[in-house]
Amino acid sequence: MFDLLAMSVINLPEFDPVAVQIGPVAIRWYSLGYITGLAFVWWYVRKLAARPQAAMTAQHIDDFITWAMLAIIIGGRLGYVLFYRPDYYLENPGDIIRIWDGGMAFHGGLLGVILTVIWYVRKNKLDLMRVADVLALVSPFGIGLVRITNFVNGELWGRTADVPWAMVFPKDISGLPRHPSQLYEAFAEGLVLFLVLQFLYHKTRLAKDAPGVIAGVFFAGYALARFLIEFVREPDAPILLSLTRGQLLTVPMFLFAVWLISNGIKARRAKLAKA
Repeated sequence: MFDLLAMSVINLPEFDPVAVQIGPVAIRWYSLGYITGLAFVWWYVRKLAARPQAAMTAQHIDDFITWAMLAIIIGGRLGYVLFYRPDYYLENPGDIIRIWDGGMAFHGGLLGVILTVIWYVRKNKLDLMRVADVLALVSPFGIGLVRITNFVNGELWGRTADVPWAMVFPKDISGLPRHPSQLYEAFAEGLVLFLVLQFLYHKTRLAKDAPGVIAGVFFAGYALARFLIEFVREPDAPILLSLTRGQLLTVPMFLFAVWLISNGIKARRAKLAKA
């Protein structure tokens, strides 16, 4: 089947993993994706902070962004170690800190950020659900960027495919055409989810009347997109009950989203009952 399509598949060129080289300092595409994403979060939330009765002040986001960066790096790395390669790192604990070799798990980074948000909100006496809505609003931008860097790095490719846009990735020793699942994720988890959340935040009263719903939509949207795209993504972990490790990790995320949305709706009903 693939021989017949050999002339139509796209051969992805092997990009230089280093995006910027300044003397001995090399910034890789993967790092650049995280840096740009965090910079956008900082800029956007600061812009929202200028509005009356904002969930966070400019000073809050200035302080929080450093903690968020540490939470993403530490949580993402530990998530990868525990969820995907615990046996290897149990035998080679020194390699855990070698994040420059790659290996980050979104679910681990997300959990790290959630715990950091809870801690920071309590410390500064902020409204947890309102802050969660604001941070959820901008998160898909960073997710989309990281998925694009996965594509540029030629990693985390999809399963073999016979679609016209199937690609051969240089690092794939099989040489077979595959789904560019990184781009699917960048589109669904990044662009589409970002636009949906922008509409809900700016064009509805959910942020004011039902805090937590927008954060819930973010978690539900990501979980659903990730669950479906995993069907065309090459599994990088053992399969359990016909589901990949990535799909199984979206289940608690979706349940958490349901709780957030229902909790926000209850708060809105209570507010209307008092009016």
